[in-house]
Amino acid sequence: MEAIVLAGGMGTRLQSVVSDVPKCMAPVAGKPFLYYILATLENAGFEHIILSLGYKHEMIEDWLDTLSFSMRVSFVVEREPLGTGGAVRYALSQAEEEDVFILNGDTFLGVNYTGMLTLHQQTNALATLALKQMESFDRYGIVETDGASHRIIRFLEKQYCESGWINGGTYLIKKNTLITFDEKFSLEKDFFEKEVAKSVLSGFLSDGYFIDIGIPEDYAQAQVDFKHGKYKTL
Repeated sequence: MEAIVLAGGMGTRLQSVVSDVPKCMAPVAGKPFLYYILATLENAGFEHIILSLGYKHEMIEDWLDTLSFSMRVSFVVEREPLGTGGAVRYALSQAEEEDVFILNGDTFLGVNYTGMLTLHQQTNALATLALKQMESFDRYGIVETDGASHRIIRFLEKQYCESGWINGGTYLIKKNTLITFDEKFSLEKDFFEKEVAKSVLSGFLSDGYFIDIGIPEDYAQAQVDFKHGKYKTL
């Protein structure tokens, strides 16, 4: 299996607690957050990881030189921000497999990757999104699916919700899916939300551990959870 990890963000909302490092390098329980993503992918059997880098990419490159993974880790560097879609499109130029996983470098979701790949192929989806059920939230948009077919029906804007499925930040797309898109675009707004009415987008339901370290409160929670290995309970 092969994956792209979007690791070029600045972490603007974390500046009050973490500064001068890319968001994916924010220290969590003594290690950069990106370490846990890479270690989990290695344990899941991935053979090639492509890091999409941007802000302070040299820091991540130097850190990678200190690590030893059984999987191959390569990277591409955005010389200017391309948006999530543009970053994925650029990184896909280095992909070798037909179906490629996409992960956000500031989000952790425990996923059964082989199960997600199986669903993606069985449903012949243009893209498959890992979905996570949340309770009492207003920070995330809602993803509605047809339970029987796993097909995503629509995306709803952020609003308070007692219980619902959210985009968990892990995707699976075919290598050439974005080849006709512009250099800069949003994967979520310009691809997922526009394609949902005319193409098959599948939703893979995951009950694994989830955290998005994008705000100080959740970053603080990650310190506790990762210290006690909670993220390992997939």
